[in-house]
Amino acid sequence: MDLTLIWAAIIALGVVVYVVLDGFVLGIAILFPFARTHADRDVMMNSVAPVWDGNQTWLVLGGAGLFAVFPAAYSILLPALYVPVLLMLIALVYRGVSFEFRFKSDRSRRLWDVSFSLGGFLAALCQGLILGTVVQGFEVQNGEYTGGPFDWLSPFTLLTGASVIIGYSLLGSTWLIMKTVGELQAWSYRIARFLLPVLVVCIGAVSIYTPLDQPAIAERWFSLPNFYYLSQVPLITFIVSVSCWYVLKRERQAQQSLPFYFSIGLFLLSYAGLVISIWPYIVPRAVTVWEAAAPPATQAFALIGYVVFLPLVIGYTVMAYRVFRGKVRHGEGYH
Repeated sequence: MDLTLIWAAIIALGVVVYVVLDGFVLGIAILFPFARTHADRDVMMNSVAPVWDGNQTWLVLGGAGLFAVFPAAYSILLPALYVPVLLMLIALVYRGVSFEFRFKSDRSRRLWDVSFSLGGFLAALCQGLILGTVVQGFEVQNGEYTGGPFDWLSPFTLLTGASVIIGYSLLGSTWLIMKTVGELQAWSYRIARFLLPVLVVCIGAVSIYTPLDQPAIAERWFSLPNFYYLSQVPLITFIVSVSCWYVLKRERQAQQSLPFYFSIGLFLLSYAGLVISIWPYIVPRAVTVWEAAAPPATQAFALIGYVVFLPLVIGYTVMAYRVFRGKVRHGEGYH
């Protein structure tokens, strides 16, 4: 039993679940200033109030697992990404404070509205910058990061940052389609129909730029027989995009949850493309998962705790979303 592969799967699970679950909350924060009325903003926030704070558990799970089980990777990634990671964490804390204070304040509610939106926007941007930096790679010598403090800032990382902002906004708008009614839902349909083509263009731009800039990634995708198998990923992405557009245009009541699930599908397919591009490296083109892994005894010891607590986290997450399923209407929700 390869403990390193098990841990790589656990870290990957934590990242993708966090991106999906907290992604639509950050998307709602990004869309917040564009809502039509103060009452609509109340409904938007109430739609995520019961679940948003539990989503952070998955971020902690991934970060703690990386520190405990892949210390060599952690020692490279943190210095390289210190600034965007720090800004992301500050933004997430700022967003949480704004979330709570907004419901307790009357005179300064507009201030907390702006703070909530800025926190979500900055967190999404930083996550996109981190993603782009991982894809473009790191300067590593003798197991140490040797690049500059701002190597994470480049045209490509700005592209991935903008892509993540658009993607999270699409997740947020499709979540509102599923959770709201009336004019707010109609507004969310319009926003989603605008964002979907933009996101598809962003995915295409990143997908074209990456193999052109990284010969190793181009070899992975376009060499034979890899091309025959891996070409299914962009094909399925196209099918999911068209399907999402179809249900957004029809606006059928029985299909109101489908845009959200199709949006999740686009994220999962993009994530699959990332894994295909960089595997088996945890620090792209520098350190593999096996080279970065802690000793087997450490992995086994840490796995015991995760085996105990991971099912509890999954169970709590499923229960929270199940208990608070259904529509959110004006005058209902968090106070």
